[in-house]
Amino acid sequence: MTDPPRHKVFISFHHKDQAYKDLFVELMEDYIVDKSVRDGDIDDDFLSTETIRRRIRDNFIRDATVTVVLIGPCAWQRKHVDWEIGSSLRKTTQNSRCGLLGLLLPSHPNFRTGKYTPSLIPPRLADNCNGTEPYAYIYDWPTQLMSLAGMSLWEAIESRTNSEKQIRRWIHEAFIRRSGTPPNNGRPQFKRNRGGYCSRGWSD
Repeated sequence: MTDPPRHKVFISFHHKDQAYKDLFVELMEDYIVDKSVRDGDIDDDFLSTETIRRRIRDNFIRDATVTVVLIGPCAWQRKHVDWEIGSSLRKTTQNSRCGLLGLLLPSHPNFRTGKYTPSLIPPRLADNCNGTEPYAYIYDWPTQLMSLAGMSLWEAIESRTNSEKQIRRWIHEAFIRRSGTPPNNGRPQFKRNRGGYCSRGWSD
């Protein structure tokens, strides 16, 4: 079977999940081009909401082909996550829409439960996971990455390799779905971060 091609991937996440984002990029660095926003790229203290949205869309998502949403316990509340997903799903003369998938992180209450609670998922992502041919899918963070400490070196290498292959397949399948079922992007964009349940006391 031919290996999936390398894709340009935008990673959407809450800043409290930075460690998982860094691990994801380190794990996949040979297989993706990371198009996501880094600390300091956008100083949102002095920019209007519309300017921030436009910069995210034009400077980072513009030539990405797949958006991966890292779903920690607070991702559903974050305005930037909502904006990034919304920009990813837009198809304009300058921006082709991205494929979309979510990864439930081990910190999320739905991790490894076999299902997810829609109210604890970024709503624009959840909107696109419905129907018989959904635009997006949600997966668990690979379980092989959770138990490397107890493995031999060769077992750890094999487990890491299997995780890489699994994520590459998910990314490529999301890329292919771009030309299938149209995405649902009709929800009004967040104007601010939302309050409510957030495990581990994360609220900012």
